[in-house]
Amino acid sequence: MLDRQVPTEAFYDWDWLCALLAAQQPAWPPGTAHGESPLLYGHLVGELVRRVDGRSIGRFLREEICGPAGLDFAYALSPPQQARAVDLTGLDDAFRAGNAAGRPALYRLAVTNPPGAQDGAVVNSAAWRAAEISAVNGHGTAAAVAGFYHALAAGSLLSPGMLADAVTPQCAGPNKVFGDDNAWGLGFGISDDGYGMGGLGGKYGGASTAGGYTVGFVTGSVGSHDQVDKLENTLRECLALAPIPATGDPPTGS
Repeated sequence: MLDRQVPTEAFYDWDWLCALLAAQQPAWPPGTAHGESPLLYGHLVGELVRRVDGRSIGRFLREEICGPAGLDFAYALSPPQQARAVDLTGLDDAFRAGNAAGRPALYRLAVTNPPGAQDGAVVNSAAWRAAEISAVNGHGTAAAVAGFYHALAAGSLLSPGMLADAVTPQCAGPNKVFGDDNAWGLGFGISDDGYGMGGLGGKYGGASTAGGYTVGFVTGSVGSHDQVDKLENTLRECLALAPIPATGDPPTGS
């Protein structure tokens, strides 16, 4: 999160946002609490990829993961890809107020700076779709999301030891940004059933290690995570598995 207010255009300047993050003081002493930066954690991770590998996170994803695995998911959409993108609907004042209701004060700061991530005029624009905003502007199909988690579970993306580290809780307890209790691995929300990541407006991707399946759910009409909960529990009923509890708001990203 940033203390300095910046304009929407900052989303489209990777180097500027990374410089701002490098200069930002922590919101609390490191190691004493946890809470994600929902708009900007992709820059923190993506800049590490760029400095180690030399490629942007979008190019790395395309060349090393999604391309070889045949996954229809990308950042920084080309014009032909943008032509396939569906406009998000429902990003209105009522949706924004509902998302913020009951949240800690840090939530508003975390989701409104830079502004525009919950504004249809911004997220449906060509500039947004062409940018790499890797915490929040991934575009893809539900099959690609589920396929990514299937590839993880099958061991084709990470070694078994590295995956085990990634899905082991690194922190747990009250989330100082979203206000609920949750546990985080290395980039994944962790539960007793498995691991995954929620997206704004009800999107979700994850793996049920207990049930032996993966899930991908995307929607062009924003809402809550009730939709994916109902769909997943229908699947679990077919598999004779106990229903999962309501997710509420799982860790949120693209």
